[in-house]
Amino acid sequence: MKKSLLLLIIILLFPIGIQVHAQDDQLIPNSVSGVLIESTSGKILFEKEKEKEVSVASLTKMVVQIIILEEIESGNIKWDDIVTVSRNASGMGGSQIYLEEGEKMSVKDLMKGISVASGNDATVAMAEYISGSEEKFVQRMNTIIKKLGLKHTHFVNCTGLDEDNHYSSAYDMALIARELVLNHPDIFTFSSIYEDYLRKDTDRKFWLVNTNKLISQYDGVDGLKTGHTDNAGYCLAATIQKNGMRLIGIVLGEQDSKVRNQETISLLEYGFQNVKMNILKKKGDSIKTLYFDDTSPRKVNGVLKDDLSVLENIDANDKYTYDIELDKISFPLKAGDIVGKIRVKRNHDIVSVGKLVSSSNVSRLSFLSLFFDNFFHFFFGIF
Repeated sequence: MKKSLLLLIIILLFPIGIQVHAQDDQLIPNSVSGVLIESTSGKILFEKEKEKEVSVASLTKMVVQIIILEEIESGNIKWDDIVTVSRNASGMGGSQIYLEEGEKMSVKDLMKGISVASGNDATVAMAEYISGSEEKFVQRMNTIIKKLGLKHTHFVNCTGLDEDNHYSSAYDMALIARELVLNHPDIFTFSSIYEDYLRKDTDRKFWLVNTNKLISQYDGVDGLKTGHTDNAGYCLAATIQKNGMRLIGIVLGEQDSKVRNQETISLLEYGFQNVKMNILKKKGDSIKTLYFDDTSPRKVNGVLKDDLSVLENIDANDKYTYDIELDKISFPLKAGDIVGKIRVKRNHDIVSVGKLVSSSNVSRLSFLSLFFDNFFHFFFGIF
């Protein structure tokens, strides 16, 4: 089981076959480092010093966003929960939404302040609300880093302000962004906002304008996070979905925000010019019919949990074969439960893996129900 899980992780992160992978510094010449990945496969399409450990400023807050969304999804907190701002949070410098000590603001509005304005005060307020202190919250951030298997990241604060031993890399940031967009898609409710207001009906009305100018400057960009400090320079994690494919570009250490934005656009355009996502089968397509002897119903379809797609070179016309593997199934089986997997092969290499789920509920029959069910099938089978 562990070996199968490891194989699946390797396949998802590093699919075999596609050859596009640039390492041309001229694509983002003014950056310290950068990387471009396709989100579903995790395939690297471009890299420049991708594992170099550097300051990443407010890109740090992507992990904060992951934790907030995890708390929402688990029901531990709600969007309309009210947070009381501490003196510590209100005193944070750098980017802020000018929270005052004792001010009360909803989790939703604080998330806006983090995602749109990169507010350090809003970030610390949420850290304290969730974990009791920034220190304990940062411990959780580093736990997430370990769970994601990142080897070039360590945090000592939740804001990304310059501090010793606070660092990450372009590739680690790309994997953090990937976790955010794949497993917490509610992030786009906030990261795609270009402008909005906080305290709208008060005398302290505050206009939010997204620090990520690509939201308004480049059609389709819907996230994710900007950052800037003296040590980090100008940083950007940008993502865009087009033609059934989502790309994530990370650019770190630029000395000018406009150059950073333009080089990020070049990075994203490079991806769309060189690769495409070929959707082989659609979510919900029936792949395999499963038959059982002592259940109701006696057969169920194994359908695709998600689209089954393959990342290809832009001019590719590849042929694929399929391999289906069914899991050991226990009952009762609920609609949506995983029943197996389908592997896509190109020249005997596995290039994609999809999950098969049950199309309906299936329950095991009792002895009496099984007797009458068999009798029914036998009797009517004769006639």
